[in-house]
Amino acid sequence: MPDVRTVLVPDGLEGERVDAGVARLFGVSRTKAADLAADGHVVLDGKAVAKSERLSAGSMLEVSLPRAEDSPSLAVIAQPVPGMTIIHDDDDIVVVDKPVGVAAHPSVGWSGPDVVGGLAAAGYRISTSGAPERQGVVSRLDVGTSGLMVVAKSEYAYSRLKHAFRSRTVDKTYHALVQGLPDPVVGTIEAPIGRHPGHDYKFAVMKSGKPSVTHYEVIEAFRHASLLDIHLETGRTHQIRVHFAALHHPCCGDPTYGADPKLAARLRLDRQWLHAVGLGFEHPGTGEYVHFESPYPEDLQRALDIVATF
Repeated sequence: MPDVRTVLVPDGLEGERVDAGVARLFGVSRTKAADLAADGHVVLDGKAVAKSERLSAGSMLEVSLPRAEDSPSLAVIAQPVPGMTIIHDDDDIVVVDKPVGVAAHPSVGWSGPDVVGGLAAAGYRISTSGAPERQGVVSRLDVGTSGLMVVAKSEYAYSRLKHAFRSRTVDKTYHALVQGLPDPVVGTIEAPIGRHPGHDYKFAVMKSGKPSVTHYEVIEAFRHASLLDIHLETGRTHQIRVHFAALHHPCCGDPTYGADPKLAARLRLDRQWLHAVGLGFEHPGTGEYVHFESPYPEDLQRALDIVATF
């Protein structure tokens, strides 16, 4: 039997799409919320509604959610991840250099390798709270983004690192090759990011989005592109890709956000040129500041060598 939830639509969701509002109110993904609406499980003031209809503050919203025992669980599969390097390992944390094409953890619709499964295959024991498939993961990188990730091995470390990421005391440094030359060459982008209204898999700068801050500096300018040093103050999904696309300087090799496919082909890029090169934070066990670095993977270094010849 489904778990039927009934709530009054709060003022803050006035005018919000049904799928977005249900996702925020009940903690499900927007895709799952859209599926519930398509199956007639979302009722507004006694009438089943489609995912794209709008919510009205004060209306009665009734959603039939599948019970946990009726939902397929995500299992961690111990699967070696070729190319994943352990940068640091101690009793509290493990820092990995994640290759492209690898997810942070198992998720619905993803059948490829992931960091959590890779660590399990390598014999690492992670013991933290939260969903089993996300054990120890305190921040994520996109499948198409390579670089540094830290995974907490103990409950204490998990709690300390989660707090550090929430309070924005973690130093997250990325390098990106973007099309053109940003103006100014040193700057800060402050623009709220939310889920794209027309595409569930994309995000966009929008007034209703969450506050998002990106600091950048041009390292080197080429004829068709610029190499940037980027520090994230916030950590929204696709933040770097969205912010620079909004400035009309998308990451090279990122057609999802408007990159030129012809330039990507010339650079022999099969993914966005974006790499998490640096990660620094207060160690949850010792209290000392630690910093880790990652070199460019072969495909990104090759693209950089090519663009320098144009």
